[in-house]
Amino acid sequence: MVSQEAPEPVQCLPLPLTGLNAKDVLGRKHKRRSRQHQRFMARKALLQGQGLLSTPPEPWSSPPPMPKAPPGSSGGGPSPRAPYGRKPTLGSIARPLPSKLVAVDCEMVGTGPHGRVSELARCSVVSYHGDVLYDKYIRPEMPVVDYRTRWSGITRQHMHKAIPFQVAQKEILKLLKGKVVVGHALHNDFRALKYIHPRSHTRDTTYVPSLLSPPGLSSRARVSLKDLALQLLHKKIQVGHCGHSSVEDALTAMELYRLVEERWEQQEASRPQAHPEDREPDSSSNLEQYMEDQYWPEDLVMGSGGGAGQTQD
Repeated sequence: MVSQEAPEPVQCLPLPLTGLNAKDVLGRKHKRRSRQHQRFMARKALLQGQGLLSTPPEPWSSPPPMPKAPPGSSGGGPSPRAPYGRKPTLGSIARPLPSKLVAVDCEMVGTGPHGRVSELARCSVVSYHGDVLYDKYIRPEMPVVDYRTRWSGITRQHMHKAIPFQVAQKEILKLLKGKVVVGHALHNDFRALKYIHPRSHTRDTTYVPSLLSPPGLSSRARVSLKDLALQLLHKKIQVGHCGHSSVEDALTAMELYRLVEERWEQQEASRPQAHPEDREPDSSSNLEQYMEDQYWPEDLVMGSGGGAGQTQD
């Protein structure tokens, strides 16, 4: 009878270091903050110190540690992608993923009789983290009567490299559809794009004062982007006489949204389910309202009151 040898014990090999190295690289990546991000966090901390903002968990922070299974349990447990069996949230409120958030800003020129019809001449789209996704000059469908350069920054030379409106519209809407769109006085931008975006997927920064209600702003229902940037972000925009930059305005709108992101998403989550008719006004509505837009900064309104040289914020 052949004696059976005892099986050799299984030797536990050390785990490969690739996972650890990847984790270290990821940790270093999170530690490398750009100067822009540092300035953003400093401004946010200032507002929190003044009691204007709560202190939510950072959207880029790691999820809470998983509870350890008691000895003798079968392991298992909830998935790391959904701690404690819940969907990923910011605090207790689900929020849009950064990849689903974009900010848009448009600059318009005057066409039609006396240049009072506003048509799209430039559009910029930026990501949640401030990357420029789109920035092009656009040729209006009708001849330009007033470039409104003092406000729009558009000149005749820009039209030499502009693309047709129909082409730009398809490119822009491809970026906006399915996203949560941030901007200031978005009804003007959507009208220029001849587009209707779901109201539940818009974050118009004209509502930021009602979320913060800081001293000096609570009495004004609508505040220009320029004033909000100065008072809440401590930076100057739309300076000089070269007109607005749609990239700068879109970036500023996204910064304002990020300052109040948690509170805003809590408010959105508490809203009742929107009805199908609850949507932005048709972009074909009366364009005279645009020429009387109360979102314009007061210092940009011409003393003569002529509408042909005005533009949106």
